[in-house]
Amino acid sequence: MKPMTIQTILLLGISAVLTACGNDIKPGTTAPGAAQTIKAPVAEAHISQTPFLYEAVATINARTASTISAKLMGTVQALHVQEGTLVHKGDLLLTIDPRTVTAQLEQAQAGLREARRAEASAVSARDAAAAAAELTAATYRRYKQLLDDNSVSRQEFEEVESRGRQAKAALAQTEAMIEAARSRVQQAEAASRQAGLAQKDARVLAPYDGQVVAKMIAEGDLATPGAPLLILEQEGVFCADLVLPERHIQSVKLGMPVKVQVPALNNLGVTGEIGRIIPTADTQSRSFEIKVAMPEGLDLKSGMFARVFLPIGGTGILLVPQTAVVNEGQLTGLFVVGPDGIARFRLVRTGKHYGEQVEIFSGLQEGQRFVSDVPVTLKDGMKVEGV
Repeated sequence: MKPMTIQTILLLGISAVLTACGNDIKPGTTAPGAAQTIKAPVAEAHISQTPFLYEAVATINARTASTISAKLMGTVQALHVQEGTLVHKGDLLLTIDPRTVTAQLEQAQAGLREARRAEASAVSARDAAAAAAELTAATYRRYKQLLDDNSVSRQEFEEVESRGRQAKAALAQTEAMIEAARSRVQQAEAASRQAGLAQKDARVLAPYDGQVVAKMIAEGDLATPGAPLLILEQEGVFCADLVLPERHIQSVKLGMPVKVQVPALNNLGVTGEIGRIIPTADTQSRSFEIKVAMPEGLDLKSGMFARVFLPIGGTGILLVPQTAVVNEGQLTGLFVVGPDGIARFRLVRTGKHYGEQVEIFSGLQEGQRFVSDVPVTLKDGMKVEGV
């Protein structure tokens, strides 16, 4: 066996020292200078100062729309408007044949005249009965005095007393006749008023300034009570109707300004305000209907498509892209990049989602750098080169 040379001994010593140093590296970490490098986008954490805008699809509708219906039965004699006709309050829209209601009005007026004559007759009868009752009362008083003086017999006095009771009964009867006659007069007056209103209903008038957008009847058709005739929209006053998921409903308030974009009008952008929030959620979609009042004077049409951007929070909180968040089983975290460029996996607690961003409650501080789009090959301890 050959003796070892000095060079061999030195090489063995250096190897032992390197092996001992390597054994001092703790498990789960990478030796300094030996970290693998990977390219990935890196961002700096900032507190959001811009509210998150939720984009909702909306439909333009007239803020006030009415279905004009018939109030009586009759043939449509004349139709004075068509779809698109602009009308003013009180304009004549259509006419229904009034002959039937005119006859009813004449009959009601005749009944009213008869009832008033009956009332007058009852009043005359009451006056006569009152005079007779007054006379019998005076006669009764005289006969009572004569009876006390023994100037008349008991029978004569009782006859006078009986005539007095009959006169009082006749007076009461005529009073009842007057009440009945007055009741019939009131009924006849009501029937006459109703017939008069029905005659007015034969002329269908516009309830406000607007535009006719639909016509469901033609001249010669039979109109029936409650049957729709026309649809009228108030001109120039529109709203954007949308549905908002229930998770965002606490972020919107009545009167809150919102941005509205109408693509059909060269992507017209205007500011509207929330005018109405339907207080009941749809049980199927779990969403609320919201009406955004649009500014007046725009060339809007019902049925137009619109986009509404609602600010629903996102200010004063730490937001990161969802692509930065990594879920490992039940653990949620992200890769924080240190000053040396080494990525370390750090557990975080997340909050609400705002579009493609998520709120971070804890685990990340403002100013810290993190991997904003985590590659699948990124591991704890790797060095990250920002791109």
